[in-house]
Amino acid sequence: MLFTVALTLSSCSSNQALYSWYKYDDTTHAFAKKQNEKTENALIENFDKIINKQKGTRKVVPPGIYAERGYYFLKSGRTSEALEYFNKEKQLYPESTVFMDRIIKRIEK
Repeated sequence: MLFTVALTLSSCSSNQALYSWYKYDDTTHAFAKKQNEKTENALIENFDKIINKQKGTRKVVPPGIYAERGYYFLKSGRTSEALEYFNKEKQLYPESTVFMDRIIKRIEK
């Protein structure tokens, strides 16, 4: 009986997500629906919050976020920062290397 109670309590102890996404879904949807400076700025602010205030159990940036943030740096002409973020994506998620290398190679031409 005591074992069952302990097992039940321990299995319910942690429901924390792997990553903190904050308002990623909402800001991405708002930007996709109406692309303007306001929605783009909200999206970028959310990326920065995800990157700088990660509270998920893994304590790392979720997959794709560095790459997306890098894209917005590239879009605004900040190439060196874009490359930095594309490389961060590769380091954290090596499975993205082929894709990130293609993008990096195009930028460096």
